[in-house]
Amino acid sequence: MTGTTLHIPTLETERLILRGPRRRDVDGFVEFFASDRAKYAGGSADTSKAWSEFAEMIGHWTLRGFGSYIITRKYSDRGIGHVGGLHPPNWPEREIGWSLWRAHDEGRGYATEAASAVIRHVYETLGWATAVSYIAPDNVASIAMAERLGATRDKSARTPTGLRCFVYRHPAPEALH
Repeated sequence: MTGTTLHIPTLETERLILRGPRRRDVDGFVEFFASDRAKYAGGSADTSKAWSEFAEMIGHWTLRGFGSYIITRKYSDRGIGHVGGLHPPNWPEREIGWSLWRAHDEGRGYATEAASAVIRHVYETLGWATAVSYIAPDNVASIAMAERLGATRDKSARTPTGLRCFVYRHPAPEALH
């Protein structure tokens, strides 16, 4: 099937544009995924594996109708990370996941701002009733971010097959208003 157009909505926040992945984003993603920064995202892989992961990110939109957005600052179209909804076949629930690709973008609230916009979108537009984030137990930064987003650890929730993680449940849609 050639020529198929994939529609990925654009989300906008005060400082950011969240848009669909584009060819020009692959280099930043591959650099991130091949680095130690991606250790909690299955990274530190070779370029070929990282490229496949990027293609999988795009494929999620086709197969599920939602997926990861590329995070860009309003004044630049350069990708600084990704954030979005995920639901691979071995995951018991739909997840909100995030990553910033470079250390110098951390600590500025970009990931929290982007994840908040995605959470609102999946609840208000896609009709999700709940969302979780699967976080490695020693990923202190992501645990802190999940808590800033209002998520709490759900010890009774199932985890994805073969993944050692904590489950953080985001506040229900009605709690956001």
